[in-house]
Amino acid sequence: MLTIIYFIIILGVIVLIHESGHFIFAKLCGIYVYEFSIGMGPKLFSKKSKNGETVYSIRAIPIGGYCSLAGEGTEEDEKIPKDRLLQSKSVWQRFLVMFFGAGFNFISAVLLLFLLGLIWGARTTEPVISSVIAGNPADEAGLRAGDKVLEINNHKVKTSDDISIYLQVEDKSKPITFTIERDGEKFDVEVKPEEVEINGSKVYQIGVTSVGKVEHGFIPAVKYAAVKTDSLFRQMVITLKGLFTGNLSVNQLSGPVGIYSVVGEQAKAGIENIVYLIALLSINVGFINLLPFPAFDGGRILFLIIEKIKGKPVKAETENLIHTIGFFVLMAFMLYITFNDILKLF
Repeated sequence: MLTIIYFIIILGVIVLIHESGHFIFAKLCGIYVYEFSIGMGPKLFSKKSKNGETVYSIRAIPIGGYCSLAGEGTEEDEKIPKDRLLQSKSVWQRFLVMFFGAGFNFISAVLLLFLLGLIWGARTTEPVISSVIAGNPADEAGLRAGDKVLEINNHKVKTSDDISIYLQVEDKSKPITFTIERDGEKFDVEVKPEEVEINGSKVYQIGVTSVGKVEHGFIPAVKYAAVKTDSLFRQMVITLKGLFTGNLSVNQLSGPVGIYSVVGEQAKAGIENIVYLIALLSINVGFINLLPFPAFDGGRILFLIIEKIKGKPVKAETENLIHTIGFFVLMAFMLYITFNDILKLF
């Protein structure tokens, strides 16, 4: 029960942050906002603003949300002044409205990571191997605690997070080359991952960990927030590249059910892990929404770029049709991911 509560709160907070970015910049640009909703589906609660313009609502399905703006669709509302429609605003103003949903996600992640470092301590992210498990492939290949990882399969490594993500997306059926620095010398170590079975699933392991030391203070917290945000953002880029190259399977991605499982595990570890999870998911949501795919904010921004280049907007009917098709493709993809998440539970 507690996991369900945490799950609803975490998703609600992330959606609230994202939609608040759209809402605030829509208001700043003078755009009429019909509704600001957290959740989807039937209304559980709603309240109209004092000026009677915007309805604030909470809906039954705690996944997603929206900020409904006048002028988004093809139908005109004669009750709304034309200068308050989204399409009446400049390309720059519409860009700000579309971008700052993700923008607020990034800003909130930086602030949460800063608070995390300030309150619980900032863990260093230097890509140094902290331990090597005896008898495992890494130990047999010659990797040692204290080795600084410079590259993995010719991919530059900046942080300990890079080690984790590259070991995840690289083809583990083949030897993995670590370029390391030890006592001022640089050399390569080739490690052949070992296939083992854990809880009925076959996984590859090499037997290394990279856990930094904890530092306290304002400056370490600022540095941690900046480096960690950059690191998590690059993880998303590496993951996306892995999907396109085939090194990472779509089956390895997680949807709402997978997130629910992660929330349950993190909740047991304490509030620190919950705060980190919110920051991580905020960056994920922000990054995904900026992808230039129809129905995403990035897709709408792409149409703004096309409009700027052409000197005139794409026909509203055409743009809305493309976004609608994109939406149904996304829903089909989400159903597939959710189905896989459910299979992983058994």
